[in-house]
Amino acid sequence: MATKSIPSLTPDGSLTRYLQEIRKFPMLEPEQEYMLARRYAEHEDPDAAHKLVTSHLRLVAKIAMGYRGYGLPIAEVISEGNVGLMQAVKRFDPEKGFRLSTYAMWWVRAAIQEYVLRSWSLVKIGTTAAQKKLFFNLRKAKGKIDALEDGDLRPEHVQSIATKLGVPEQDVINMNRRMSNGGDQSLNAPMRADADGGEWQDWLVDESESAEETISESEELLRRREMLAASMQTLNEREMHILTERRLKDEPSTLEELSQEYGISRERVRQIEVRAFEKLQKAMKAAHKDEIRATREKAEEYAS
Repeated sequence: MATKSIPSLTPDGSLTRYLQEIRKFPMLEPEQEYMLARRYAEHEDPDAAHKLVTSHLRLVAKIAMGYRGYGLPIAEVISEGNVGLMQAVKRFDPEKGFRLSTYAMWWVRAAIQEYVLRSWSLVKIGTTAAQKKLFFNLRKAKGKIDALEDGDLRPEHVQSIATKLGVPEQDVINMNRRMSNGGDQSLNAPMRADADGGEWQDWLVDESESAEETISESEELLRRREMLAASMQTLNEREMHILTERRLKDEPSTLEELSQEYGISRERVRQIEVRAFEKLQKAMKAAHKDEIRATREKAEEYAS
């Protein structure tokens, strides 16, 4: 994807200056965004791509700040996020009716998470979905129980986090020790050895969403919830209940609890959960294809 140069943050550069620079690029109105996206999709217009990318650099910076606790250079985190943004612009289809910010934030997060996993010494343990979930949610889970500054977690904390995230307790212990060794940095720690580097807290930005982002994300969330609710109707009553208890609740039920409720083995509960999830995925994919087809038909009607 060839675009004109965009602002970049060097390892020894000022985050404040970078944020000031990217704020100079105007946010796009829906119609402006749509026309630019059409121009790029149809003609690969580099000027259109540049305007789409630069208008969303603030979104990348905001998402990147959410990963500042991993001790990695924020300049590189933002750079990786910008790569994800450019990939999103390249693949964005304006005819589907979504805003670019809604689509791009998933690409940005994926790019940053892959960078974090590549960079950390514990990258080799991030090989399964459960381990990656633990890696990226452990600090949040510890924060909810005020255990961020602890060394080894207390047994009751280990049990609580393991249950909430659906992983073995030993995985929580091992991950916590590795992350502690990796060193979550104090917000008052200097960014560089010299006195002019500033502190970590100087790199913080306002993470509150703009009205545009809030509306866009709310619409997308509502759409996904409606699609999920419709797809759940493909499950029978037991499948729906087990899947809800295991995967859709903030505090998931254990296999043991559900096995006692239904009078079946834990393995049987697990099998029903897996089968229900596969059925749900199939229904969601079909619903998504139907949605794309309907959107394209509406676009064709509008064009005619």
